Amino acid sequence: MYNNPTFSIITVVYNNVRDIEHTLKSVVSQTYKHVEYIVIDGLSTDGTLDVIEKYRSQVSVILSEKDKGIYDAMNKGLALATGDYVLFLNSGDELYSKETLANLAEVSEGADIIYGETFLINEQREIIGERRHKVPAYFNWKSFRYGMNICHQAIYIKRTIAEPYDLQYKLCADIDWVIKAAKKSSITVNAHQHVARYLVGGMSKQRHRESLKERYDIFQKYYGRIPNLFNHFIIALKMIVYRIKNGNPED
Repeated sequence: MYNNPTFSIITVVYNNVRDIEHTLKSVVSQTYKHVEYIVIDGLSTDGTLDVIEKYRSQVSVILSEKDKGIYDAMNKGLALATGDYVLFLNSGDELYSKETLANLAEVSEGADIIYGETFLINEQREIIGERRHKVPAYFNWKSFRYGMNICHQAIYIKRTIAEPYDLQYKLCADIDWVIKAAKKSSITVNAHQHVARYLVGGMSKQRHRESLKERYDIFQKYYGRIPNLFNHFIIALKMIVYRIKNGNPED
């Protein structure tokens, strides 16, 4: 038996009329019914709001107003959430299947964090492979020291240990957010299944150099300067080996 947790799914979006409906459909079509769906829109002008309105009866909260960036919008969603677990599912990304939340509920007993595998998809919604980083068998706050090996869209965090995003970070606040929560968690559960479809090419991919520097600073804050230098040597080595075998990664 499991305790029928409520999942608060939060989607933030701004001017993404092309992709938003895929995300909306993946949430409202879940077979599991203990779902609170919160959509935070940055006052879109391209028709995104018209698409969202089609699903108003199936969405718990729709908020559309100006924000100070993606993590400010995420904080608005987090402040509105009332569920047992929170997940941030960005516009364009999808839950893996209609049974994803039902499957996760079955393994949720006692968990502070639940996580799973992610497929990468392209703009045609085709699966193009797995993430380069493999999901760890066991997860704690030190597990990110060689890279973010769990996709942000595939990690469910108990709302009571989820702090607001640190707005000093513009591209990698999600990494900082997960590590903070992991430091507070006692029990993490690997769902041993795919739970998300991640649309490649987000903001951190577009601003890759800035993203790498910000991530480096976050890792140094948690893991220390010298260990972080060594860890990034390992990260670079793994990247070289991966590129030799597979070419440039999609994620």
